[in-house]
Amino acid sequence: MVSIAGLACIFIMIFGGYLMAGGKMGIILKSLPFEMMMIGGAASGIFLVSNSMSEVKRTIKDIKKVFNGAHWKPDDYRDLLCLLFELIRLGRQNAVALEEHIENPMDSAIFTSYSKILLDREAVAMICDTLRAVSMNYDDPNQVQDVLGNRLDENLHHSMHSSRALQSMADALPALGIVAAVLGVIKTMASIDQPPEILGKLIGGALVGTFLGVFLSYGIVGPFAMRLKAVCEQDSNFYGLIQDVLVANLQNHPTNICIEVGRQSTPSDIRPSYSDLEKALKIRKAA
Repeated sequence: MVSIAGLACIFIMIFGGYLMAGGKMGIILKSLPFEMMMIGGAASGIFLVSNSMSEVKRTIKDIKKVFNGAHWKPDDYRDLLCLLFELIRLGRQNAVALEEHIENPMDSAIFTSYSKILLDREAVAMICDTLRAVSMNYDDPNQVQDVLGNRLDENLHHSMHSSRALQSMADALPALGIVAAVLGVIKTMASIDQPPEILGKLIGGALVGTFLGVFLSYGIVGPFAMRLKAVCEQDSNFYGLIQDVLVANLQNHPTNICIEVGRQSTPSDIRPSYSDLEKALKIRKAA
């Protein structure tokens, strides 16, 4: 909703100010289809050339994140802490029983209680892979932290591809706008013998290309890229929480302390409150 309001503000302020200053939309609307064809079409071609088909599909799909925001909400962080609490507690009570859950999480009574987390293959894989490694005595906290850290960095880099692709397009749009403007000037020069009122319209139409390239770059595509980057960074906190809790577990802290380490490491705007988490844990313990 905020992103939609921001887009509306951009259009209203720019074109509203232009009209209030005495500008006329006729020349822009007349040139817009042709300028958009040149600039938007060229930008789309650059995007297709520089990305594979799977990356193109992923970027188009990720556009929804601009409006929907982060995938993981505050309640999901609370559920993740509850899930990790149950797994760690079970592992310390009965390591054999834990193996049944981490080897087949889709049939696990613990994992299936958290359906949204279960649908995320990377989150489930991180948890199960780490707990499985611990069962095989790969339990050095520093080594595990390094391995998980590298995994998190790689996942974040991969998730940022859509943002980088859009930013590359945003960087190219002003230059493409200049290309369209130059072509408009060439067209104008071919009509140099026309009266000033006709030349003025031709030059104005040519300048629409420069305006459109800069407007799309800094007003639309660039902000989309920045928003996608922010969403990816926020969602990466979810996987960072898994790392913090599992490493704390390897350091042999009490289970409640491991969970509190994860809660405290979560950014404040999405961090579950202590009382809310404690209430959820009591419900899980009773169950």
